[in-house]
Amino acid sequence: MDVAIIGLGLHPFGRSPEFTGQQQGANAIRAALADAGLTWKDMQFAYGGSQDAGNADALVNELGLTGLQFTNIWNGCATGGSSLHAAYTAIKSGEYDIGCVVGFDKHSRGAFNPKPADWGLDDWYGETGMMLTTQFFALKTQRYLHDHGISEDALVRVAEKAFFNGSITPTAWRRQALSYDEIANSTMVSDPLRKYMFCSPAEGGAALILCNAKLAKRFTSKPLYLKAAAVRTRHYGSFEVFSPSQAMTVADAPTVTASKAAFELAGIGPEDIDVMQLQDTDSGTEIIHMAENGFCEHGEQEKLLREGATRIDGRLPVNTDGGCLANGEPVGASGLRQVYEVCVQLRNEAGERQVPNNPQVGYTHVYGAPGLSGVNIISR
Repeated sequence: MDVAIIGLGLHPFGRSPEFTGQQQGANAIRAALADAGLTWKDMQFAYGGSQDAGNADALVNELGLTGLQFTNIWNGCATGGSSLHAAYTAIKSGEYDIGCVVGFDKHSRGAFNPKPADWGLDDWYGETGMMLTTQFFALKTQRYLHDHGISEDALVRVAEKAFFNGSITPTAWRRQALSYDEIANSTMVSDPLRKYMFCSPAEGGAALILCNAKLAKRFTSKPLYLKAAAVRTRHYGSFEVFSPSQAMTVADAPTVTASKAAFELAGIGPEDIDVMQLQDTDSGTEIIHMAENGFCEHGEQEKLLREGATRIDGRLPVNTDGGCLANGEPVGASGLRQVYEVCVQLRNEAGERQVPNNPQVGYTHVYGAPGLSGVNIISR
């Protein structure tokens, strides 16, 4: 049984002091329902989550007490991908015909401050500074650049592209393009990552309406099809967020296994993807994820970036809305923002940032602590 996406909704990312996080999630759902020509009463189920803005199931207070099944999902930065996977399997099982996925958040200003004990770690891990993800990702990026012969030029080019794409995305938070020199000369935060190479905790909401594909044409003339949804955790030996050590043996990252599973489900390969969203918590992670998702070999990224291959008009358009760097990361909403953007691109409704040549297949990838990835493949 195929699954269709028939409604899209997004509350702009950034800062919305007049709205709670839950209200931003409710706004996104209302927009998605309107896009599908449906009402909240038509929903048979909902899945969703947030980190800091309250329980997703409390959205029924905003939207209506209809008695539907609503399940809270929390899976770090992979919350959106995990919620979509749950909806995908619920419809494919035949239990439900139509429902909603939603993610939202409203984070305080400043860096995230996770507690080691919440992640199965001892206090020493936090005392060394490794709970601060800027530190961990910088170390991982530094090692990756060294091992694969990539220079800091690649980090700058990822950020330059992200802020340009954000500048032409109406719902993005950071809407000012930055020059190569502005990024390259910005303050070093954690070597080799500089000020403009990180995303920031943010606010926002995103929602999708899904249904049994056999019913899709009742609601829209432009349905999209969720051909694959896969979520995978890490293996022993993969070096991921909050890993307390590096094993002697090296295993594939969860991104690799999630990507392979999604491509197998969809019956296609990386060469068939026309537009993609890859987790870019910082510039280094986008570079790493280009290879881990199968879109290039390790070490090829710098050449591709210099050639402009990952720009909107390139052959591998990545993060066409600016990704996390330009949108910030409201953790619960970020993965669904990716899907929203790919769907807008496949509908040819992206305006100034539209990928050329009538894209047919899109790809999203989200990565979260303590080392899990979610991948979705969507087609026209």
